[in-house]
Amino acid sequence: MELDELKASWNALNNRLVQSEVVNLRMVRELIAKKTRSAFDGVCRHNYYNLIVCILIICVVFPYVYMNTPIRAFSFVIVEVAMVIGLIPQIMKLSLLSQFNLEGKCCNELMGLVLRYKKVCHQEVIWGIGEVTFAMIAFYISELVFNDQVNYGFSMKVLLPLGLSVLTFCLSYMLALWMRRHHAQQLLEIEQGLEELKEFENQ
Repeated sequence: MELDELKASWNALNNRLVQSEVVNLRMVRELIAKKTRSAFDGVCRHNYYNLIVCILIICVVFPYVYMNTPIRAFSFVIVEVAMVIGLIPQIMKLSLLSQFNLEGKCCNELMGLVLRYKKVCHQEVIWGIGEVTFAMIAFYISELVFNDQVNYGFSMKVLLPLGLSVLTFCLSYMLALWMRRHHAQQLLEIEQGLEELKEFENQ
């Protein structure tokens, strides 16, 4: 009789240990998923912020500059077209992010989305540098050579806007570098989280 009671007690204790282990594993998985989701939300905010800033510049800031300065219409179109083309990678990245479903897709599929997203980011940098360089060269040629309404002689009238352009570019570049590093850290956290969650799928 005592042996049966001992076996029953042992089985009850073993069941509790198994249940406790299952609960602990579930809590660990939820913590990893929460951290991964937090990093993903940060990447989304980064992209939405970039998109909103670009749209404001395209629709408000540069049109205001055009209407209040003697910039040629052709120069205005060059910059506007370049900025609109620059929106294409932003839209592509947001499209990929919209497919990221941590609860409804397996980790391998989500890792594939992350790799595609990183590829678009890499291509965006390469094409972006080339596009910005071409747009700036075309803009300054259009203004300095063909704009007859303004006398672009070697004076403070030229040096001041040119200096402000260089200063703005440098500040934007520094901000972009900081945001890019933060963005890369968030992507790394997502990849690490998916690797850890993949182990739970295999159990």
